[in-house]
Amino acid sequence: MSSILVIGGDRLGNIIELLQGKGFQEIHHVTGRKNSQTGVKIPTGVHMILVLTDFVNHNLAKTVKSQAKDRELPILFCKRSCSDIAKAFQRTA
Repeated sequence: MSSILVIGGDRLGNIIELLQGKGFQEIHHVTGRKNSQTGVKIPTGVHMILVLTDFVNHNLAKTVKSQAKDRELPILFCKRSCSDIAKAFQRTA
C-alpha cells in the first residue's frame, strides 16, 4: 500500500482522484492553517510528501522539508491545481 501526506489547502477535491490514479491508496491531509502547524509530524508509513505552496507559510514548508530529508522521503512542492501536481510528478519520473 502506498501512502502520501498532502500539506496545504482546506479541501483536496479532484486532487484525491489524481493521487489515487498515481497509485496512492492512503492519503493523509494537513491543512497547514496556523492551528494545525504546531507539531506537524509525518505519519508512519508515508512514502511521499506533497506540499501545496500557495497554502502554507515558509516556516511550515521548511519544517516539513527537514523531516522529509531526515526520513529520506521524496517531497514535491507545487501549487494547488491538478495540472501543477501532474507536472510535478512528471518531473520526478
